Amino acid sequence: MFCRFDWRAYRWIQVMIFSIEEINKDPAILPNISLGYRILDSCASPTNALRAAITLASGLEEISTAFPCPPKINCFGVIGLLKLFRIVLVLLSQVSYFSTCACLSDRLKYPTFFRTAPSDFFQAKALAALVKRFGWQWIGVIQSDNDYGRNGILSFTEEVQKFGVCIAFVGKILRTYPMDKILNVVEMIKQSTVKVILAFVPEGDFYPLMSEIVKQNITGIQWIASESWITAPRPSTPEIYQAFGGTLGFVVQKMAIPNLQSFLTSISPYKDPSAAFVMDFWETVVGCRPFLPREHTGTKTTVKICTGNETLNSQHMFFKVSDLRVVYNVYNAVYAIAHALHHTNNFKLYNMKYIPFLDNVFFDKNGDPPAYYDIINWQLINGQVKHVTLGYFASVTNGAYELNIKDEDIVWRTGHMVPTSLCSNVCPVGTRKAHIKGKPICCFDCIPCADGTIANLTGKTNVHQKPEYWSNDRKDKCILKTTEFLTYQEPMGIAVTVVSLLGASLSLATMMVFIRYRETPVIKASNSELSCFLLFSLLLCFLCPLTFIGRPTVWTCMLRHTAFGVTFALCISCVLGKTIVVVTAFKATFPGNNAATKFGPAQQRIIVCSCTVIQILICILWLKLNPPFPEMVFKYSHKKIVLECNPGSEAAFYAVLGYIGLLAVICLVLAFLARKLPDNFNEARFITFSMLIFCSVWITFIPAYISSLGKLTVAVETFAILSSAFGLLICIFAPKCYIIMIKPEKNTKKHVMGKI
Repeated sequence: MFCRFDWRAYRWIQVMIFSIEEINKDPAILPNISLGYRILDSCASPTNALRAAITLASGLEEISTAFPCPPKINCFGVIGLLKLFRIVLVLLSQVSYFSTCACLSDRLKYPTFFRTAPSDFFQAKALAALVKRFGWQWIGVIQSDNDYGRNGILSFTEEVQKFGVCIAFVGKILRTYPMDKILNVVEMIKQSTVKVILAFVPEGDFYPLMSEIVKQNITGIQWIASESWITAPRPSTPEIYQAFGGTLGFVVQKMAIPNLQSFLTSISPYKDPSAAFVMDFWETVVGCRPFLPREHTGTKTTVKICTGNETLNSQHMFFKVSDLRVVYNVYNAVYAIAHALHHTNNFKLYNMKYIPFLDNVFFDKNGDPPAYYDIINWQLINGQVKHVTLGYFASVTNGAYELNIKDEDIVWRTGHMVPTSLCSNVCPVGTRKAHIKGKPICCFDCIPCADGTIANLTGKTNVHQKPEYWSNDRKDKCILKTTEFLTYQEPMGIAVTVVSLLGASLSLATMMVFIRYRETPVIKASNSELSCFLLFSLLLCFLCPLTFIGRPTVWTCMLRHTAFGVTFALCISCVLGKTIVVVTAFKATFPGNNAATKFGPAQQRIIVCSCTVIQILICILWLKLNPPFPEMVFKYSHKKIVLECNPGSEAAFYAVLGYIGLLAVICLVLAFLARKLPDNFNEARFITFSMLIFCSVWITFIPAYISSLGKLTVAVETFAILSSAFGLLICIFAPKCYIIMIKPEKNTKKHVMGKI
């Protein structure tokens, strides 16, 4: 297989050699023991890397006798890329400086694997934190079609989904893929609406796609890079910058290695012609192939032959050691093995994680080093692509992480404005997101908020407010709902008040007439004491509706229902007493019947009081067990709150009504039976008619009360109270007042006792 010379990989080899020589010269580490090395070329091929690793493990390769060590050499550790292939070397400890696949942290499968490069598990968290930092919700992904890409993107996807980020597409590439597969990924990018793309790909796999993107002039995309290509020299050119300028990515922390530059500048094919790859290195850096006396070239060659006077160009990127990143991982890997060998007796490296080295660099329980990344931004400075460090991402205590970025120094692909990447535009205020079926959650339509909900911030879903509030017309602000209850200022409240006071005034006036003319036959015939009791109870009944007007409170709610129940019980009890008096008076006309003497004033008072006390007891139990209370009702209307009195106990409420109804029915039956008594002034007829009106009103009240809403319920109840009270007042007392005030000539005992 033909391999292109990679001077960056060659520098990693030289750093390994430099580290080994440095350790061998240090008497504090492995005294009387010298470390050696063997180098096998993988040509960036997973298959070749696997073959080389197995070769080292098996020891099948023949060893040169020119090597100063004895033929029997023990191999204790492998330092290598091992980036794209998961291999298991159960007999050897492996320390990788470039392998970042999170899958290699599985200690059950890879108990002897260690690395000095952070796991992609941490890189995925760093990339996800970057996406979250700049609010990108709709991104594309390019991954290498191997374990590195698959596991890296899997970890990244799990992280960004926590923030509601959607992956628009996943393009898969590999350096061995044919051109049509690369073109398919290019077309995928062109068809997508994403403005931010993450490339989790090694530089060797990604470069063909980068070249095609530049060729097709696909610009306007903000690229996010994984650590494997963000600082790679091959794509860091002004040509590639046309499409990839402003790229952001993470790379391992840079460090300096003392005396490394002088070691690198001392490399020469004339000093050690047999050194691995030194001829290719010289040809790449100097520009000509060294001619050695023992080397014979063909008759025809296109390679320029050195004269022997050439010197290394110290300005070449190979010699710049002030910005070492992967190189420092190689340095750490060598020292990790050396320290492990130094601290173990049997040269088994299974416990390497317990050994700190090089300023507290160590392996955790999974064989991973502490995570620390620099944030790199591609910037074009003086015509050259520079990898500018603008922040860092580091693991801190308790699994937490810290992201620090100098936002103002970032050069974006779109300039100095942070690019946006959304599947759907942010919903304006007053609208909400509506998910589009079959698409990711980041893709949505914006529809107006439902009534009663608002969205006062862009990009929000419905915000349901407290029941006391409602949404305005624009659905971006909450407004307090109007409260509704029967007030004294509105027409219905005024009408109830006027009618109530009118009824109370008529009751009081009638009472004064009865007191003034209490000695007249008409008043005496109608039982003046019970009539005054009845007028007093009617006065209270007319005043009772006033408690139904105004804002309901705890006291007014308890008062309005109990006052209504007690006053009407008193009223009907008085009517019942009058009815019994009429019936007993008629029976007293029969010879030998003394019913009238048995039902005198004392018995009348007992009837009235006992019937009223029963209602009082019912009301006391009601107030004690489950009293009425004020309540805000929202079910009647979305835009207003109805304040009303909840009866508390429906059973108690209807028990009060039922008791009043029972008294009324008894009065009606007795009065109806006595309606044809022979007296000229028979009060039973008037009581019968009044009870018919009373019962009719309250029978129609129940369905009307149940079907009414809001303050209409209060209006129905007050109407029933006033109607029934006026029915009693007019039917029972209007005829008497007519005789007293208008027909006084009929106000005589003879007329009252006359026969029909």
